[in-house]
Amino acid sequence: MRQDERSAFVAALERARESAYAPGDYVEQESFMRADEIRALGRRAGLAPRVSVLDLCCGVAGPGRLLAREFGCSYLGVDSSASAIGIARERAGGLPCRFEVAEIPPVPPGTFDVVVLLETMLAFPDKETLVEEVSRALPAGGRFAFTLEEGAPLTTAERESMPDADTVWLTPLDEMRTLLAQARLVVRWQEDWSSSHRATATALGDSFAADATAIASVIGRRALDELVAAHRLWVEWLAAGRVRKFAIVAERTDAASAPN
Repeated sequence: MRQDERSAFVAALERARESAYAPGDYVEQESFMRADEIRALGRRAGLAPRVSVLDLCCGVAGPGRLLAREFGCSYLGVDSSASAIGIARERAGGLPCRFEVAEIPPVPPGTFDVVVLLETMLAFPDKETLVEEVSRALPAGGRFAFTLEEGAPLTTAERESMPDADTVWLTPLDEMRTLLAQARLVVRWQEDWSSSHRATATALGDSFAADATAIASVIGRRALDELVAAHRLWVEWLAAGRVRKFAIVAERTDAASAPN
């Protein structure tokens, strides 16, 4: 069972996910980000009432719903998983949120003040096209707020050890900044979140293992084992510096800019 069949995974993992986070830090996210990090990225991106936000690869949109609720922004979440979007719609309540099922790229038509991409940059092997599409969706002064799994591309041995390695495409930070600059996106803020994400990955892996019997009864033993193995690898790579996690906000400018 693959995680794009979201209903089963949400049902199976929700209790373990909630127990892995400190009180108040779980907002139905499917990632290593804490609620305070989601809020911090939203503030850095300038979210506020009447600011239009496009959230790419939103999943069940736990972070997106948090941003819409706390900042009052106008929100559109997009994901390729119909089951994830169905859950997002059910849980949005009266929030100012819209959702669409779509593959990315391309991004939906229109212009948005802020484009958000949380914990999914690594899934795109062609980041140049993605970044160009994001830039097209932003006006001058618009912001691209995202997280980046930074590092050299995986070796053959690393790919063989990582479950779903076809969704893991690391990128060196300098290369990402060059791609941003070529698309007229200038980095205004970045912060290294490797330490906190290593701690969250550790807690999630431990929590999944502790609730193994209940989880496996829903998604199967193989899917559970792969999930735990992937979290263990992220912990190992983040601890060793093989991968670093960055939060970044880049601003669309009128002219092409060199990397900072």
